Amino acid sequence: MPSLPQIAEVLAPYGLAVTGAFHPAPAEGPEGVATLCMVGADGSAMWPAFAASPEHADGDANPLDRWSARVIGGAAAALGATAFFPFGGPPWQPFMAWAGKAEGAVPSPIGMMVTPSRGLHASWRGALGFAEALDLGALPPAGASPCAPCSAPCRNACPVRAFGEGGYDTAACARHVRSAAGAACRDAGCLARRACPASATIAPAQAAFHLSAFVAARADG
Repeated sequence: MPSLPQIAEVLAPYGLAVTGAFHPAPAEGPEGVATLCMVGADGSAMWPAFAASPEHADGDANPLDRWSARVIGGAAAALGATAFFPFGGPPWQPFMAWAGKAEGAVPSPIGMMVTPSRGLHASWRGALGFAEALDLGALPPAGASPCAPCSAPCRNACPVRAFGEGGYDTAACARHVRSAAGAACRDAGCLARRACPASATIAPAQAAFHLSAFVAARADG
């Protein structure tokens, strides 16, 4: 049965970390899983590892998902775990519910999930499921939502007010990012995410990659 430091050691070469973990009740996790460890970027360390990968260079679709499947799948095999991913469905795994249990993730004022330790730059590349109940005492407590005491600068940071009472106007966002005026978003990622005081530091190229992937998927923007 691996310890959290052993799991961290396996993930570290890829710039990944256990961002939170919990012991799911029978209705919360996959059958036979006693511990779920959420796996995400270790700050800005993930981007250099991914950028040097064959998936990043091969020009095929979904390079980050394919890289995540390979490296987290390999980590699972090395640790005697089962790998789960937020992509590749259906069926889809309830990653947002898992993130809430493991890391205190909640919807932010603009709808995106936010966590106490990573703010609006929270994302999950996968999860590791263990049949054993691992000792999770080394993980810090999830903490309270960072939004309660916050003035919500994320609400007004978007130049085209894509986050409104009607929800996320994805088409307006995509049009702006593609335009000449959208250079700040294209170069370093979503301004609303960057405005969150709780957001963890990530490489600007990583933030820009995620936003460009979103825009490329928008046919109506």
